[in-house]
Amino acid sequence: MTRTVNRQVLLRSRPTGIPQAEHFEIVESPVPQPGDGQVLVRNLVLSVEPAMRGWVNAVANYSDPVPIGAVMRSLAIGRVEASRAPGFAPGDIVTGLFGWQDYAVVPARGIERSLPPSDLPVTTALGVLGLNGLSAYFALLDIGQPRPGDTVVVSTAAGSVGSCVGQIARIKGCRAVGIAGGPVKQRQCLEDFGYDAAIDYKAEGFEAALDAACPRGIDVYFDNTSGAISDAVLRRLAVGARVVICGTAAVASWDPIPLGPRVERHLLVRRARMQGFLVFDFVKRFGEARRELEGWVRAGQIRYREDFLDGLEHAPGAIAGLYRGENLGKRLIRIAPGPD
Repeated sequence: MTRTVNRQVLLRSRPTGIPQAEHFEIVESPVPQPGDGQVLVRNLVLSVEPAMRGWVNAVANYSDPVPIGAVMRSLAIGRVEASRAPGFAPGDIVTGLFGWQDYAVVPARGIERSLPPSDLPVTTALGVLGLNGLSAYFALLDIGQPRPGDTVVVSTAAGSVGSCVGQIARIKGCRAVGIAGGPVKQRQCLEDFGYDAAIDYKAEGFEAALDAACPRGIDVYFDNTSGAISDAVLRRLAVGARVVICGTAAVASWDPIPLGPRVERHLLVRRARMQGFLVFDFVKRFGEARRELEGWVRAGQIRYREDFLDGLEHAPGAIAGLYRGENLGKRLIRIAPGPD
């Protein structure tokens, strides 16, 4: 049923560190109508990403900050309600940066892709077959360059990116060691995602457990956290190790830049390489990665988990909940009925 009101989640104030519910507000406005070359999309499922913390930060990183008073930037899956753009028709299921709102009017170029009927759930386009899976694929294979027999250590190993990294490492013949917070996520790494070993960084004896799991050192470190976890891992790099910087979830704020152990000596002595990663550098190869990932998912070599919140009213607090570790799987917000 078509609504007459468009609920929108706006950025109310600029957070310092992790955005909380009070930094957002929900407002109502008329449902917009598309102009020439535009499409009206009814959002069905919204994505919640760790990167959203950076998107609302006052200091631009790889993208401009979301302006105060603007709709919160977000990937979403939606259904075309009306189209004045060639190539799109009512009923098409599409994905793109449609924002935290019921309806979005976007130019045709603002639609990332149409989603054809598939035996896989449509929500995989926001997770294992979306930016999370693509990040895991390119960051591990192109930057980490794992070789059979390597020990690959992954922080936030039960998360939507980390869980995929560990499984790709196993596919490539590596030993996968996951670092996660709490016994539930530690068990999830072992039972759901097939890690060879999983370590709870919140438990006593974290560094001893890391030594036991990586007796020959660490060949590839997939870093989603920075902070104390990474400090411990870097002291255990093997000669020729590769460190992939994919996220810095453990650091609440980079203003001022937090002080910590220096990494230069570890990199020098171990002749190791550390490199940052952004998935948008690989846009031209997204098709390649999706084909590989789809094959692995269908073959049962990659398993995934999705964590749903129901209703737009949950959006303002969803990022903070992500950083508290409340989700078990890819965090999504379902706001309208749609295809499974």
